[in-house]
Amino acid sequence: MLDLQRLRALHAVSVHGTVGAAAVALGYTSSAVSQQIAKLERETRTVLLERRGRGVRLTDEARQLVAAAQELMAIVERAETELEERRGRPSGRLTIAAFASAARGLMPSVLADLARRHPALDTRLTEIDPHLSVDLVARGAVDLVVAHDWDIAPLPAPAGVEQAVIGDDLCDLLVPRDHPFAARSAVRREELGGERWICPPPGRVCHEWLVRTLRADGHEPDIVHQADENPTLVALVAAGLGIALIPRLGRGPLPEEVVEVPLDPLPARRLYALWRSGAARRPAIAETVRALREHWPRVSAHTPR
Repeated sequence: MLDLQRLRALHAVSVHGTVGAAAVALGYTSSAVSQQIAKLERETRTVLLERRGRGVRLTDEARQLVAAAQELMAIVERAETELEERRGRPSGRLTIAAFASAARGLMPSVLADLARRHPALDTRLTEIDPHLSVDLVARGAVDLVVAHDWDIAPLPAPAGVEQAVIGDDLCDLLVPRDHPFAARSAVRREELGGERWICPPPGRVCHEWLVRTLRADGHEPDIVHQADENPTLVALVAAGLGIALIPRLGRGPLPEEVVEVPLDPLPARRLYALWRSGAARRPAIAETVRALREHWPRVSAHTPR
């Protein structure tokens, strides 16, 4: 009989692309995942993974097993949901994926609240970008996702996935203290031409929003520095190397060398919680969504400096 945990390991490699990434998602070591798959190969007398450069490739037989694993995991999820629903309280393991600034600025207080209220609930957080995490929840790799979208790029809604709005995260223009905008109460978007910009790399929604918005006002943005993490972007602004548009969530206190100036109108991104329809009745899902919404007003409260 096939072992479900070993099938989960193979499914995770299929979803995440490498043994190492699958191990992180499952909370195992890479060697443990490799051992699970090696045992599955012995059980099935089939080669499941083939080396390809530094990574691995699933064989055709492995892909068949992954499809079967996904069906079995859906059956197990329904059974677990029904049991948890009958108990009437959040329990068991709940895997959550959240983008970086939500993982930093929102999730610590939410997870602490859940741990205090529901000691039988075992929450596990992983930091994952929204363009990856929505697919992960649809494929059963995580139970719940905290993601965001902007007006130019609505969040995809895969079949079988439900969502709830958490709130709107406003964004400010950050400029060096000696910049001409620093003394302004607000800046209009059409005034942004000719500036040197610091922003995330292409492929990130913040980057695409900046490019599309400035082009709509007749400006081609001069992007001089790119970085993934908001603290790095802020540090580059503090050094006087350009200006940046950065959301408030998880941004933290600004250094004295940086001034925030509101744009008119203020850009915003919307935060969502997403989960599979098959798990919608889980008290753990409902309680986590409640906690996210309950904590959001305090987390998003902001007094400009």
